[in-house]
Amino acid sequence: MKKQLLLVIILIISVSACKEQTNKDVASDQNENFDSFKEEFLQNLWKQSPGWASWAGLHEYDSILNIDSEENKQKYLNSLKEMDAKLQQFELANLDDKNKIDYHLIENSLESSVWWVNEFKGHEWDASGYNIAGRVWTIVNGDYADLDTRLEILSALLKNVPAYYESGIENLTRPTMEHLDLGYNQNQGALHILGEQLLDSISSSTLSDATKETLLARVQSSKEAVSNYIATLEKLKVELADGKAESPRIGKKLYDKNYALQVNSGYTADEIYNKALKEKKKIHAKMIEISDSIWDNHLAGLKKPTDEIVMIKMLIDKIAEKHVAREDFVDEIKRQMPILASFVTEHDLLTQDPSKPLVVREMPVHMRGVSGASVSSPGPYEKGKDTYYNVTPLDGYSDEEAESNLREYNHYILQILNIHEGIPGHYTQLVYGNESPSIIKTILANGAMVEGWANYAEIMMLEEGYNESPEMWLMWYKWQLRSVTNTILDYSYHVLDLQKEDAMKLMIAEAFQEKTEAEEKWVRVTLTSVQLTSYFTGFSEIYELRDEMKTLKGDDFDLKEFHEQFLSYGNAPVKYIRELMIK
Repeated sequence: MKKQLLLVIILIISVSACKEQTNKDVASDQNENFDSFKEEFLQNLWKQSPGWASWAGLHEYDSILNIDSEENKQKYLNSLKEMDAKLQQFELANLDDKNKIDYHLIENSLESSVWWVNEFKGHEWDASGYNIAGRVWTIVNGDYADLDTRLEILSALLKNVPAYYESGIENLTRPTMEHLDLGYNQNQGALHILGEQLLDSISSSTLSDATKETLLARVQSSKEAVSNYIATLEKLKVELADGKAESPRIGKKLYDKNYALQVNSGYTADEIYNKALKEKKKIHAKMIEISDSIWDNHLAGLKKPTDEIVMIKMLIDKIAEKHVAREDFVDEIKRQMPILASFVTEHDLLTQDPSKPLVVREMPVHMRGVSGASVSSPGPYEKGKDTYYNVTPLDGYSDEEAESNLREYNHYILQILNIHEGIPGHYTQLVYGNESPSIIKTILANGAMVEGWANYAEIMMLEEGYNESPEMWLMWYKWQLRSVTNTILDYSYHVLDLQKEDAMKLMIAEAFQEKTEAEEKWVRVTLTSVQLTSYFTGFSEIYELRDEMKTLKGDDFDLKEFHEQFLSYGNAPVKYIRELMIK
């Protein structure tokens, strides 16, 4: 009897072990197959979005310019449906941690792309969506091939430019006035890129006379197509004046879905809006406390106003008088980068890669019109190239506008901006992102995680003692109010019908922004939706995760370890990174 029982036990253990091994084999096969699927997904993505491929550093698609016709839209939707069907064949439970996040990102990307065409329909109202400037600029200024090769690629691209803009004109059935203005202005940049510098490059090339002649003809036809598009937009602006244009306010239904897909957060749009309202009150309380304590340091002899918000405003206005000279604005940003890098190293906050320097430059003309500063990083297929910190110069501003801008980016806030855009903000995070073993997380980067990290980096640097002073903290709270107010502004504009007068009051009187900054932000909220919420959403999720990890690890918590582990997961939504970090 005992022998029989022993045999049964052995048999059960054997079957169980065999089953466990089978499960491991299935999971291994699933991961290998999923890696192959990801390659197929990317190849399909590049064919449908060659400009995206170019951004990523993959230039074999540079000559392709897809025409936004109804036929091509249907082909695009069919390809998305086919990719989704293949994705659904994989069991999420059988994928490893890396691939689970990639699965979610691909699923979200496919759903977003279909929704964008069928529901959001930006091609019908966003005139700025049709612009060849970026594509041409990348080819002409690239260093991935010799000049002759790149000009031949450009010639193939330009062949389709007239049809490209014609499809744009046909698709714009309900344009908004705001996007007509942006499309009009940014396509002036396209004309500039097709101008003298390009003609000089063609002249200096060693292409045959016949090839040059064909290229020059295509440059000319492209310029005519761009000029015709600009003229059409100008005509539409006249025809749709007096309130006849489409409203850029997308409404609650589209807003909620856009937030869920693009921000991809653990919060809903309603939740982050309500959180922002509460956060604004908390920040005001902190600013009142600081302002009260340093009033006499800056405004001695003046009686404190009984209105505490007015007190904060007066003190900020006084402190903001300390700023760099207009002509030194870009140079000062350059000066601060190595100082920030040294602080991060000395305080052991992150491992940095000195072989990948950040290059500060004036923002290219075709990129201007939405924000005053941004970072352009090399794609994952060309990791060795420079990362650019784009800064809009002040030479195009009036004296009044320039002074307003300099007061906004005063001595203290300019440092915070450089932390945000540079080190250890966007630039540092993007370097880590490009080192991620998963290219999917780099290509399908989550904007809330990216912006949230830059926002988090600011307070983390101050917490660690970077140029810490009551004035710096006061200005950081002012800066953080911008992130919070961005969320309130964006939601209120698109969902609650916020009017410009009330928006300006919110930004200037309650968030202490300069008029120029507030005016630019008003333009931005009319041109975009949900993107402005990504800063506060991502910041909230990252800061909450850090607090959670501190509680879990106690005395074993290490800040550098937290930063590097967090960034090691690539540019994934914070909610998925959290799942892996608290396991």
